[in-house]
Amino acid sequence: MSQSPDAAAWLLALDHPQKEVVAAVREQVLAASPTIEEGIKWNAVSFRTTEWFATFNVRGPRGPKPVMLVLHLGARLRGGGASVADPDGLLTWLGADRATITFADLDDVARKAPALAPLLREWITSL
Repeated sequence: MSQSPDAAAWLLALDHPQKEVVAAVREQVLAASPTIEEGIKWNAVSFRTTEWFATFNVRGPRGPKPVMLVLHLGARLRGGGASVADPDGLLTWLGADRATITFADLDDVARKAPALAPLLREWITSL
């Protein structure tokens, strides 16, 4: 697991009712593959291997909204988009090149954790 000091500082400063959920999802993403690194991109914790592939969408402290992890194919537009198996239905597709996974609370993170790691590893191979 490659934790970034910038990402740790971002999380420490985060003023959000779902901060614990963000921290738990962050741990799950970093644990999915030793090739995953994190940093700050688009004003939030983002994850990369050779390319950026996921970014938190954490809107301000407006109540207990679900935490969203946006999966994308980096900053460059690519033809064809992503194609990954999602047998557990974690993904909500926003377009051919991006999807979200939402986490309502810590129990939801725990329920989705077994399916999350293989899905992320497959997403990374689509980069």
